[in-house]
Amino acid sequence: MEIGIDSFAMLAIDPRTGHLQSAPDRMESVLAEMELADQVGLDVFGMGEHHRENTLDSAPAVILAAAAARTKTIRLTSAVAVISAADPVRVFQEFATLDLISKGRAELVVGRGSFTEAYPLFGYDLRDYDALFAEKLDLLLKLNDAPHISWNGRFRPALNGEGVYPRPHQERLPIWLGVGGTPGSFARAGTLGLPLMVAIIGGSFERFRPAVDLYRRAWQAAGHPLAKQKVGVHAMGFVADTDEAAREAFFPGWFQAFSTGAKERGWLPPTRAQFEAMCGPAGAFLIGSPHTVAAKIKACSQALGGVSRITLQMSTAALETEAMRRSIELLGVKVVPLLRDAPDRKA
Repeated sequence: MEIGIDSFAMLAIDPRTGHLQSAPDRMESVLAEMELADQVGLDVFGMGEHHRENTLDSAPAVILAAAAARTKTIRLTSAVAVISAADPVRVFQEFATLDLISKGRAELVVGRGSFTEAYPLFGYDLRDYDALFAEKLDLLLKLNDAPHISWNGRFRPALNGEGVYPRPHQERLPIWLGVGGTPGSFARAGTLGLPLMVAIIGGSFERFRPAVDLYRRAWQAAGHPLAKQKVGVHAMGFVADTDEAAREAFFPGWFQAFSTGAKERGWLPPTRAQFEAMCGPAGAFLIGSPHTVAAKIKACSQALGGVSRITLQMSTAALETEAMRRSIELLGVKVVPLLRDAPDRKA
Protein backbone atom coordinates (compact mmCIF):
# COMPACT_ATOMS: atom_id res chain seq x y z
CA MET A 1 0.00 0.00 0.00
CA GLU A 2 1.23 3.49 -0.92
CA ILE A 3 0.94 6.20 1.74
CA GLY A 4 0.97 9.92 1.07
CA ILE A 5 -0.39 13.38 1.77
CA ASP A 6 -2.81 15.68 -0.03
CA SER A 7 -2.79 19.44 0.43
CA PHE A 8 -5.08 22.29 -0.58
CA ALA A 9 -2.48 24.89 0.45
CA MET A 10 -5.12 26.35 2.75
CA LEU A 11 -4.82 29.71 4.44
CA ALA A 12 -6.20 29.93 7.96
CA ILE A 13 -7.14 32.79 10.26
CA ASP A 14 -4.97 32.87 13.35
CA PRO A 15 -7.48 32.85 16.25
CA ARG A 16 -4.97 34.74 18.42
CA THR A 17 -4.70 37.70 16.06
CA GLY A 18 -7.70 37.40 13.74
CA HIS A 19 -5.35 37.83 10.77
CA LEU A 20 -5.11 35.60 7.71
CA GLN A 21 -1.82 33.83 7.15
CA SER A 22 0.66 35.42 4.76
CA ALA A 23 0.28 33.78 1.34
CA PRO A 24 4.03 33.72 0.56
CA ASP A 25 4.82 32.23 3.98
CA ARG A 26 2.11 29.58 3.57
CA MET A 27 3.35 28.66 0.11
CA GLU A 28 6.88 28.23 1.43
CA SER A 29 5.60 25.99 4.21
CA VAL A 30 3.67 23.88 1.68
CA LEU A 31 6.82 23.32 -0.37
CA ALA A 32 8.74 22.49 2.80
CA GLU A 33 6.05 19.92 3.67
CA MET A 34 6.46 18.30 0.26
CA GLU A 35 10.23 18.23 0.65
CA LEU A 36 9.97 16.64 4.09
CA ALA A 37 7.46 14.05 2.84
CA ASP A 38 10.05 13.02 0.24
CA GLN A 39 12.83 12.86 2.82
CA VAL A 40 10.88 10.57 5.18
CA GLY A 41 10.03 8.17 2.37
CA LEU A 42 6.34 8.82 1.68
CA ASP A 43 5.11 7.58 -1.69
CA VAL A 44 3.00 10.43 -3.02
CA PHE A 45 2.06 14.07 -2.45
CA GLY A 46 -1.12 15.47 -4.00
CA MET A 47 -2.06 19.11 -4.60
CA GLY A 48 -5.71 20.07 -4.90
CA GLU A 49 -7.31 22.65 -7.14
CA HIS A 50 -9.60 25.33 -5.77
CA HIS A 51 -10.41 28.87 -6.82
CA ARG A 52 -11.22 30.35 -3.43
CA GLU A 53 -9.87 33.12 -1.21
CA ASN A 54 -8.60 30.77 1.50
CA THR A 55 -6.61 28.42 -0.79
CA LEU A 56 -3.46 28.87 -2.88
CA ASP A 57 -3.83 25.82 -5.13
CA SER A 58 -5.57 27.24 -8.23
CA ALA A 59 -2.50 26.28 -10.32
CA PRO A 60 -1.49 22.87 -8.89
CA ALA A 61 0.94 21.98 -11.69
CA VAL A 62 3.01 25.08 -10.87
CA ILE A 63 3.26 24.14 -7.18
CA LEU A 64 4.08 20.54 -8.02
CA ALA A 65 6.78 21.66 -10.47
CA ALA A 66 8.39 23.75 -7.73
CA ALA A 67 8.28 20.68 -5.50
CA ALA A 68 9.78 18.51 -8.25
CA ALA A 69 12.94 20.61 -8.13
CA ARG A 70 13.21 20.06 -4.35
CA THR A 71 12.40 16.32 -4.18
CA LYS A 72 13.89 13.09 -5.47
CA THR A 73 11.55 10.10 -5.32
CA ILE A 74 8.06 11.08 -4.17
CA ARG A 75 5.32 10.93 -6.79
CA LEU A 76 3.56 14.25 -7.48
CA THR A 77 -0.12 14.33 -8.35
CA SER A 78 -3.18 16.54 -8.62
CA ALA A 79 -5.82 15.98 -5.94
CA VAL A 80 -8.03 16.61 -7.90
CA ALA A 81 -7.61 18.49 -11.18
CA VAL A 82 -11.04 19.97 -12.00
CA ILE A 83 -10.98 18.75 -15.58
CA SER A 84 -14.59 19.81 -16.24
CA ALA A 85 -13.67 23.51 -16.13
CA ALA A 86 -10.26 23.20 -17.82
CA ASP A 87 -8.87 22.64 -21.29
CA PRO A 88 -7.65 19.03 -21.38
CA VAL A 89 -4.94 19.98 -23.86
CA ARG A 90 -3.41 22.46 -21.41
CA VAL A 91 -3.83 20.09 -18.46
CA PHE A 92 -2.02 17.36 -20.38
CA GLN A 93 0.77 19.74 -21.42
CA GLU A 94 1.24 21.03 -17.86
CA PHE A 95 1.46 17.58 -16.32
CA ALA A 96 3.61 16.20 -19.14
CA THR A 97 5.98 19.10 -18.43
CA LEU A 98 5.87 18.26 -14.71
CA ASP A 99 6.68 14.66 -15.63
CA LEU A 100 9.78 15.80 -17.52
CA ILE A 101 10.93 18.03 -14.66
CA SER A 102 10.43 15.24 -12.12
CA LYS A 103 11.82 12.53 -14.44
CA GLY A 104 8.68 10.43 -14.44
CA ARG A 105 7.02 11.17 -11.10
CA ALA A 106 3.87 13.00 -12.27
CA GLU A 107 0.33 11.68 -11.98
CA LEU A 108 -3.18 13.07 -12.37
CA VAL A 109 -6.24 12.53 -10.24
CA VAL A 110 -9.10 14.13 -12.17
CA GLY A 111 -12.58 14.93 -10.97
CA ARG A 112 -15.35 17.49 -10.81
CA GLY A 113 -14.27 19.08 -7.53
CA SER A 114 -16.14 19.53 -4.26
CA PHE A 115 -16.94 23.20 -5.01
CA THR A 116 -18.45 24.79 -8.10
CA GLU A 117 -16.72 28.19 -8.35
CA ALA A 118 -14.53 27.05 -11.28
CA TYR A 119 -17.52 26.66 -13.59
CA PRO A 120 -18.72 30.29 -13.79
CA LEU A 121 -15.12 31.50 -13.46
CA PHE A 122 -14.20 29.81 -16.74
CA GLY A 123 -17.52 30.39 -18.47
CA TYR A 124 -19.24 27.02 -18.06
CA ASP A 125 -22.88 26.26 -17.21
CA LEU A 126 -23.47 24.04 -14.19
CA ARG A 127 -26.36 22.45 -16.07
CA ASP A 128 -23.66 20.78 -18.18
CA TYR A 129 -21.94 19.40 -15.07
CA ASP A 130 -21.79 15.74 -16.09
CA ALA A 131 -21.51 16.28 -19.85
CA LEU A 132 -18.50 18.56 -19.37
CA PHE A 133 -16.69 15.99 -17.30
CA ALA A 134 -17.43 13.04 -19.58
CA GLU A 135 -16.31 14.88 -22.72
CA LYS A 136 -13.16 16.40 -21.26
CA LEU A 137 -12.09 13.16 -19.62
CA ASP A 138 -12.51 11.42 -22.96
CA LEU A 139 -10.24 13.97 -24.63
CA LEU A 140 -7.61 13.79 -21.88
CA LEU A 141 -7.43 10.00 -22.13
CA LYS A 142 -7.07 10.13 -25.91
CA LEU A 143 -4.28 12.73 -25.64
CA ASN A 144 -2.51 10.47 -23.17
CA ASP A 145 -2.45 7.72 -25.78
CA ALA A 146 -1.21 9.70 -28.80
CA PRO A 147 0.05 13.20 -29.71
CA HIS A 148 -1.98 13.46 -32.96
CA ILE A 149 -5.70 12.79 -32.69
CA SER A 150 -8.91 13.73 -34.48
CA TRP A 151 -11.59 14.68 -31.99
CA ASN A 152 -14.89 16.62 -31.87
CA GLY A 153 -16.91 17.76 -28.87
CA ARG A 154 -19.46 20.29 -27.65
CA PHE A 155 -17.31 22.33 -25.28
CA ARG A 156 -13.96 22.69 -27.02
CA PRO A 157 -12.86 23.34 -30.63
CA ALA A 158 -12.11 20.19 -32.60
CA LEU A 159 -8.68 18.68 -32.95
CA ASN A 160 -7.66 17.64 -36.46
CA GLY A 161 -4.33 15.96 -35.95
CA GLU A 162 -2.46 18.91 -34.45
CA GLY A 163 0.45 17.76 -32.31
CA VAL A 164 0.04 18.03 -28.53
CA TYR A 165 3.46 18.38 -26.90
CA PRO A 166 5.55 17.82 -24.87
CA ARG A 167 5.06 14.14 -24.27
CA PRO A 168 5.69 12.87 -20.73
CA HIS A 169 8.82 11.06 -19.54
CA GLN A 170 6.62 8.05 -18.72
CA GLU A 171 5.04 6.20 -21.60
CA ARG A 172 1.68 7.51 -20.34
CA LEU A 173 0.68 9.71 -17.43
CA PRO A 174 -1.04 7.67 -14.70
CA ILE A 175 -4.60 9.06 -14.55
CA TRP A 176 -6.85 8.26 -11.59
CA LEU A 177 -10.55 9.11 -11.39
CA GLY A 178 -11.42 11.03 -8.21
CA VAL A 179 -14.93 10.35 -6.92
CA GLY A 180 -17.19 11.32 -4.02
CA GLY A 181 -20.29 9.26 -3.44
CA THR A 182 -22.06 9.11 -6.82
CA PRO A 183 -22.48 5.47 -7.94
CA GLY A 184 -22.26 6.45 -11.60
CA SER A 185 -18.78 7.86 -11.06
CA PHE A 186 -17.56 4.60 -9.52
CA ALA A 187 -19.02 2.63 -12.44
CA ARG A 188 -17.46 5.02 -14.97
CA ALA A 189 -13.98 4.52 -13.48
CA GLY A 190 -14.38 0.75 -13.68
CA THR A 191 -15.71 0.79 -17.24
CA LEU A 192 -12.84 3.02 -18.38
CA GLY A 193 -10.24 0.91 -16.58
CA LEU A 194 -8.96 3.82 -14.46
CA PRO A 195 -7.57 3.67 -10.93
CA LEU A 196 -10.15 4.93 -8.43
CA MET A 197 -9.48 7.59 -5.76
CA VAL A 198 -12.34 7.86 -3.26
CA ALA A 199 -12.69 11.06 -1.21
CA ILE A 200 -14.00 10.10 2.23
CA ILE A 201 -14.29 13.18 4.45
CA GLY A 202 -16.86 11.91 6.94
CA GLY A 203 -19.02 8.99 8.00
CA SER A 204 -17.46 5.56 7.94
CA PHE A 205 -15.30 3.67 5.48
CA GLU A 206 -17.77 0.77 5.41
CA ARG A 207 -20.53 2.80 3.79
CA PHE A 208 -18.41 3.18 0.63
CA ARG A 209 -18.00 -0.58 0.16
CA PRO A 210 -21.08 -1.00 -2.11
CA ALA A 211 -19.82 1.75 -4.44
CA VAL A 212 -16.30 0.30 -4.51
CA ASP A 213 -17.77 -3.12 -5.29
CA LEU A 214 -19.71 -1.49 -8.15
CA TYR A 215 -16.39 -0.18 -9.49
CA ARG A 216 -14.90 -3.66 -9.35
CA ARG A 217 -17.89 -5.22 -11.12
CA ALA A 218 -17.78 -2.58 -13.86
CA TRP A 219 -14.05 -3.18 -14.26
CA GLN A 220 -14.57 -6.92 -14.65
CA ALA A 221 -17.50 -6.49 -17.03
CA ALA A 222 -15.37 -4.27 -19.27
CA GLY A 223 -12.68 -6.97 -19.42
CA HIS A 224 -9.80 -4.96 -17.97
CA PRO A 225 -6.86 -6.87 -16.42
CA LEU A 226 -7.56 -7.43 -12.73
CA ALA A 227 -3.90 -6.89 -11.86
CA LYS A 228 -4.16 -3.23 -12.91
CA GLN A 229 -7.17 -2.41 -10.74
CA LYS A 230 -6.44 0.11 -7.99
CA VAL A 231 -8.54 1.67 -5.24
CA GLY A 232 -7.22 4.68 -3.36
CA VAL A 233 -8.67 6.65 -0.45
CA HIS A 234 -8.31 10.34 0.41
CA ALA A 235 -9.24 11.00 4.05
CA MET A 236 -8.76 13.55 6.79
CA GLY A 237 -5.64 12.58 8.71
CA PHE A 238 -3.02 13.77 11.15
CA VAL A 239 -0.37 12.05 13.28
CA ALA A 240 1.12 13.11 16.60
CA ASP A 241 2.89 11.37 19.44
CA THR A 242 -0.46 10.82 21.20
CA ASP A 243 -4.10 10.64 20.13
CA GLU A 244 -4.91 13.72 22.21
CA ALA A 245 -2.11 15.81 20.69
CA ALA A 246 -3.20 14.89 17.16
CA ARG A 247 -6.81 15.86 17.82
CA GLU A 248 -5.89 19.14 19.49
CA ALA A 249 -3.60 20.15 16.62
CA PHE A 250 -6.14 19.27 13.94
CA PHE A 251 -9.48 20.37 15.42
CA PRO A 252 -9.20 24.21 15.28
CA GLY A 253 -8.42 24.36 11.57
CA TRP A 254 -10.94 21.63 10.75
CA PHE A 255 -13.64 23.48 12.67
CA GLN A 256 -12.79 26.77 10.94
CA ALA A 257 -12.83 25.26 7.45
CA PHE A 258 -15.98 23.21 7.90
CA SER A 259 -17.85 26.03 9.65
CA THR A 260 -17.23 28.19 6.57
CA GLY A 261 -18.35 25.40 4.25
CA ALA A 262 -21.47 24.72 6.31
CA LYS A 263 -22.44 28.40 6.26
CA GLU A 264 -22.03 28.58 2.48
CA ARG A 265 -24.18 25.50 1.91
CA GLY A 266 -26.84 26.14 4.54
CA TRP A 267 -25.83 23.21 6.72
CA LEU A 268 -25.69 23.02 10.49
CA PRO A 269 -22.24 24.01 11.83
CA PRO A 270 -19.85 21.21 12.80
CA THR A 271 -19.44 20.26 16.46
CA ARG A 272 -16.67 18.91 18.63
CA ALA A 273 -18.78 15.81 19.25
CA GLN A 274 -18.93 15.10 15.52
CA PHE A 275 -15.17 15.52 15.27
CA GLU A 276 -14.53 13.15 18.18
CA ALA A 277 -16.84 10.55 16.64
CA MET A 278 -14.96 10.75 13.34
CA CYS A 279 -11.67 10.23 15.21
CA GLY A 280 -13.08 7.20 17.01
CA PRO A 281 -12.84 3.55 15.89
CA ALA A 282 -15.91 3.75 13.63
CA GLY A 283 -15.13 7.14 12.09
CA ALA A 284 -13.30 7.92 8.86
CA PHE A 285 -10.68 10.33 10.28
CA LEU A 286 -7.12 8.96 10.35
CA ILE A 287 -6.14 11.11 13.32
CA GLY A 288 -4.08 9.95 16.29
CA SER A 289 -0.82 8.37 17.38
CA PRO A 290 1.18 6.30 14.89
CA HIS A 291 -0.33 3.05 16.19
CA THR A 292 -3.87 4.48 16.08
CA VAL A 293 -3.46 5.76 12.52
CA ALA A 294 -1.82 2.55 11.29
CA ALA A 295 -4.65 0.49 12.80
CA LYS A 296 -7.31 2.68 11.19
CA ILE A 297 -5.57 2.52 7.80
CA LYS A 298 -5.58 -1.27 8.03
CA ALA A 299 -9.27 -1.19 9.01
CA CYS A 300 -10.04 1.09 6.06
CA SER A 301 -8.38 -1.29 3.63
CA GLN A 302 -10.22 -4.25 5.11
CA ALA A 303 -13.57 -2.43 4.99
CA LEU A 304 -13.14 -1.64 1.29
CA GLY A 305 -11.83 -5.03 0.24
CA GLY A 306 -8.25 -3.88 -0.25
CA VAL A 307 -6.75 -0.44 -0.88
CA SER A 308 -3.69 0.38 -3.00
CA ARG A 309 -3.10 3.96 -1.81
CA ILE A 310 -4.18 6.17 1.10
CA THR A 311 -3.50 9.90 1.22
CA LEU A 312 -4.06 12.03 4.31
CA GLN A 313 -5.52 15.52 4.03
CA MET A 314 -3.67 17.59 6.63
CA SER A 315 -4.25 21.13 5.34
CA THR A 316 -6.60 22.18 8.10
CA ALA A 317 -3.69 22.03 10.57
CA ALA A 318 -1.82 24.69 8.55
CA LEU A 319 -1.38 27.05 11.52
CA GLU A 320 0.43 24.39 13.53
CA THR A 321 3.68 24.45 11.51
CA GLU A 322 5.79 22.39 13.88
CA ALA A 323 2.97 19.94 14.54
CA MET A 324 2.49 19.59 10.79
CA ARG A 325 6.16 18.77 10.26
CA ARG A 326 6.05 16.29 13.12
CA SER A 327 2.95 14.67 11.61
CA ILE A 328 4.65 14.17 8.24
CA GLU A 329 7.74 12.79 9.95
CA LEU A 330 5.74 10.34 12.07
CA LEU A 331 3.72 9.22 9.07
CA GLY A 332 6.90 8.29 7.23
CA VAL A 333 9.08 6.89 10.00
CA LYS A 334 6.47 5.31 12.30
CA VAL A 335 3.17 4.66 10.50
CA VAL A 336 4.56 3.30 7.22
CA PRO A 337 6.80 0.70 8.93
CA LEU A 338 3.84 -0.43 11.05
CA LEU A 339 1.82 -0.98 7.88
CA ARG A 340 4.63 -2.85 6.19
CA ASP A 341 5.60 -4.91 9.25
CA ALA A 342 9.07 -3.34 9.37
CA PRO A 343 10.90 -1.87 12.37
CA ASP A 344 10.28 1.81 13.05
CA ARG A 345 12.82 4.16 11.58
CA LYS A 346 14.35 6.82 13.79
CA ALA A 347 11.90 9.68 14.41
